[in-house]
Amino acid sequence: MSNRITIDPITRIEGHLRIDVQIDGGKVNDSWASGTMFRGIETILQGRDPREAWVFSQRFCGVCTTVHAIASVRACENAAGIQVPPNAQYIRNLILIAHALQDHTVHFYHLCALDWVDVVSALKADPAKTALLAQSLSPWPRNSYQDFKQVQDRVKAFVENGQLGIFANGYWGHPAMKLPPEVNLLAVAHYLQALEYQRTANQIVGILGGKTPNIQNLAVGGVANAINLDNQATLNMDKLYMIKSLFEDMIRFVHEVYFVDACAVAALYPDWFGYGAGVTNYLAVPDLPLDSAMTDFDLPGGLIFDGKLDQVYAIKSHTDQRLLNGVTENVSHAWYEGEKTLHPWKGETNPHYTGFQDNGKYTWVKSPRFEGHPMQVGPLAQVLVGYAQGHKLTHKWAGDAINRVSAISKKQVSPAMLHSTLGRIAARAIRASMLADLANKHWDLLVKNIASGDAKIYVKPQFADKDLRGVGFHEAPRGTLSHWVTIKDGQIANYQAVVPTTWNAGPRDEHGEHGPYEASLLGNPVADPEKPLEVLRTVHSFDPCLACAIHTFDPEGKEVISVSEKR
Repeated sequence: MSNRITIDPITRIEGHLRIDVQIDGGKVNDSWASGTMFRGIETILQGRDPREAWVFSQRFCGVCTTVHAIASVRACENAAGIQVPPNAQYIRNLILIAHALQDHTVHFYHLCALDWVDVVSALKADPAKTALLAQSLSPWPRNSYQDFKQVQDRVKAFVENGQLGIFANGYWGHPAMKLPPEVNLLAVAHYLQALEYQRTANQIVGILGGKTPNIQNLAVGGVANAINLDNQATLNMDKLYMIKSLFEDMIRFVHEVYFVDACAVAALYPDWFGYGAGVTNYLAVPDLPLDSAMTDFDLPGGLIFDGKLDQVYAIKSHTDQRLLNGVTENVSHAWYEGEKTLHPWKGETNPHYTGFQDNGKYTWVKSPRFEGHPMQVGPLAQVLVGYAQGHKLTHKWAGDAINRVSAISKKQVSPAMLHSTLGRIAARAIRASMLADLANKHWDLLVKNIASGDAKIYVKPQFADKDLRGVGFHEAPRGTLSHWVTIKDGQIANYQAVVPTTWNAGPRDEHGEHGPYEASLLGNPVADPEKPLEVLRTVHSFDPCLACAIHTFDPEGKEVISVSEKR
C-alpha cells in the first residue's frame, strides 16, 4: 500500500522546511524538499556600497550570521584585489573555529540526537552502570554516578509532572529507538552539559566579534580589532589568554564528550550506515587561510564524483578556475520566474509563486549544480575530500572514529560506510575535533605575529570606477558557502548567495534529478507512517538551515516584493 506523508514544518532546524515522501512497502520511493519562505536580501543589496554588504548579508540567516559576514567580505575583497593582513586572517579564523564548534555541538545534542536517544527510557537506567560505561569511554570528569543520578531525578520530575519541558513531543518508545537505558541516560546528561559548553564557544565569538549573533568587527580589508598590548580597551594579552582559556574548556568537551558520544551512538545503530547516502558527489572548499594571499590553508578542498575517493580533484585555492566556472543554479522547480540555469554572477531572484506542484514548482530553494551535477556539501564532503587526499588531521580523527565505532559495534567500519545518514553525523564530530585541534594553532599564530611587532589589522579597499566581480567562499558548518558580487561604478549591481542548504535542500533540476535531501530519503525505512522518525533522522543529519524572510523592504520601509498564494 502506498502512502503520502507530509511533514510541515520540520522542527529542530533553523527556518521553514516541508518534506513530502511517498512510502510503499515500508520504504520511501519518492520525495520532495520544499523551503516554504522567501529570502529577498539579494534585492536589498543592489545599489549599495560593497563595503556594507556584509552587515546586511548576515541577515540571510538568524543562526549563521558569522559565516555570511565572512563570505561577504571575502567576495568584496576578491573583487577589489585586496589581501588582508595576517592578524586579520588569524582573528577571523578564530571566530570561524569558535562558531563552528558551537554550531556542531548544538546540532548533535540539541537538534539531532533526540532522533536516536529515548529520553523517557533513561528512567530505567542504573546510574552506577551508566557511570561505569561513560568512564570506560572517556576521562571526562562529569561522568560520575552523582551527575547521572541528578539528571535522572530531573527527568523523573518532568515525567511525573506530565510535562517533559524541552524534551516534549519526541517519539519516545518508537520501535526504531534501540539504545540501552544507560546510554540514553548518558546522552541526556551530556545534552544538558552541552547547553553550557556551546555558550563557552559563543563567548569567544562575542569577545572577538563584538557581539553574536551578527558580529561587528569585520571590514572589507580586515578587522576592527585594534591591537595594543598596553591598552585595556583593545585586544591585549588579557583578552587573548581569556580566549585561550575558553577554547581549552571547549576543546576538552569536544574531544572527551561530543566525539565519544557521536561514535557510541553510531556504533549502536549500525544498520543506519546503510541508509541515506543519496547524492555521492561532494564539494568542499579549502579554508582557514594561513597567509594574506589565501594560497595556503589548514583545511583542504576538493571534488568527488560518484563516491570515487580514488579520483578526488584537489581545489587548492578560492581562485581555482574549475571551481569558479562550475557553479550554476536552476529554477525549473523553484518559485522563481522561468526555468533558467544561470551562473551566480548572472543570477536572478525574481519570485513567481505557484503553489506546491509535484511535477512543477514546489520550493523557494533553487537547484545548484556543479558542472551539471547535484553535489552534497557539509562536514561529510570535507572529511571525504580530506581523507581522499591524505590530509593528516582528517586521517587522524576519521581513523579514530572508525576504530571506535568498530570496537563498540564489534563490526568493522570502513570509510565507504560514511556515505550514509550516520556518516554525516560522524563527520560533524570528526570535523569538530579537527577544528578543536586547530584552535590552539591559530591562537599561537596570532600571538606570535603580534609579538613580532605587527599590529596591522586593515587595508583600505579601493573599488575602481569600472565593472568588477568577486566571489567569497567559506567552508561553513553546513558546507560550502559562496557569495557572488558584481560591482558597477562603486555600487553593487548584482548579489547572489549560494548557501550550503541550497546545495543540499535544492529540488529537482531541469532534468528531473533529485537534490541531496530528496535523494538521501529514497529507500529509507519507515516503520510507522504516523510517526516518521526515520525520515527526520536523515533530514536532520544534514543540519538544515533555511533562510526565512517573506517580504523585502527598502530603507524607507517601502515594500519591494510581496509574495502571496494565488487563489
